[in-house]
Amino acid sequence: MNFWAWIFQELAYNKRLLRRTLRMRKNAIFVLLTLALSCQAFAVRPVINARYHRMHRMRRVPWNPVFKPSHESLLLQNAEIDRLSLPRIRDDKQLELLKASGDLVPIVPSESLRIQPSLDPARRYCRPWTMEFLQDISAAYHKEFGEQIQVNSAVRTVLVQKKLRRHNRNAAPETGETASSHLAGLTVDLQRRGMTKAQVKWIEEYLRPLKELGLIEPEEERRHWCFHVMVGGSYSEYRATKMLAEQQDSSQTLREITSIGLPGGQQ
Repeated sequence: MNFWAWIFQELAYNKRLLRRTLRMRKNAIFVLLTLALSCQAFAVRPVINARYHRMHRMRRVPWNPVFKPSHESLLLQNAEIDRLSLPRIRDDKQLELLKASGDLVPIVPSESLRIQPSLDPARRYCRPWTMEFLQDISAAYHKEFGEQIQVNSAVRTVLVQKKLRRHNRNAAPETGETASSHLAGLTVDLQRRGMTKAQVKWIEEYLRPLKELGLIEPEEERRHWCFHVMVGGSYSEYRATKMLAEQQDSSQTLREITSIGLPGGQQ
């Protein structure tokens, strides 16, 4: 009798143990299934700094410049260099010779014009007609907004352009039909970063008629946020003609004013 009681007791215990084991297995499967379904929600995500988000948002900003960089624009710039028979400056030695001969003139800061401090003093030079263009646009800009225009880049040598291309894949090549027009000294980069929409529009409207006349070939660069402007050799003649016309208009206006009240002016 004691034997059979012991047998029934063991069977009951094993039955309870089996039920408990099955219940634990079910719970374990449920937990694993829940974790599998929610792993995306609880996944550890890398911390991304705010600068990345700012850059990401900037890439979404529509880019529709008036003067969009193009292959055709580079061809036009090089065609003007060839028309003027200007050399692509190879190295510092040739650069210094062009400075000494007066073919390149210093970019002189003024009330309306400044130069990026990091620009190498040896490369703060350009062609004489390019300097005239800088004087004109900076004076007009200062008159309109009371601020200076900044020159970020001017003449470059082939060696400098080659180094630039190592870390700026958008830079023009140093040789060929689409080579950078900075190599001939007739191109400058004007800082666009920091300008208001009204200032950017003013610059675009200032450059538009000059481009239509074939006097300049501008591009708006997005990577460095600047106006890349190649100034053609005809700008000096255009400027002289414009100044003469303005002087004649001023003289005519002065004659009309001084003739008031005179016998000839009463007729």
